[in-house]
Amino acid sequence: MKIHQATITLSTPGRGPLEITGQVAGMVREAALQTGLCQLFCQHTSASLLITENADPTVLRDLEVYLTRQVPDGDARYAHDQEGPDDMSAHIRSVLTATALTVPIRQGRLALGTWQGIFLWEHRARRHSRAVVVTCLGI
Repeated sequence: MKIHQATITLSTPGRGPLEITGQVAGMVREAALQTGLCQLFCQHTSASLLITENADPTVLRDLEVYLTRQVPDGDARYAHDQEGPDDMSAHIRSVLTATALTVPIRQGRLALGTWQGIFLWEHRARRHSRAVVVTCLGI
């Protein structure tokens, strides 16, 4: 069993998804594993990870529109707003999505489906620096 771990540091442009499939695939190549697992962990409470379609950008737009409607910024019911009107809504979005993902490694590559991509989803309105720990283990 071999383990390879590194951190991807990303600069987000603000709210919305940022595709990181290429960076993660590069780490899998560096790990030089044929079979195993690639586990990703977002070290933040106002950003998350997702696997979704990467071919049609309207999917990403529709996901953002849906969450904006379901979890609006500045809701008067939120007590936590220390960093602005998007503070608590970003935390709720993070809890409703995922901060960790696991993808199989098969034949030295991520075993993603044809239209699947890995994304960091920034839930804050302004740009942030985000860290994603990537751990590859296998043989």
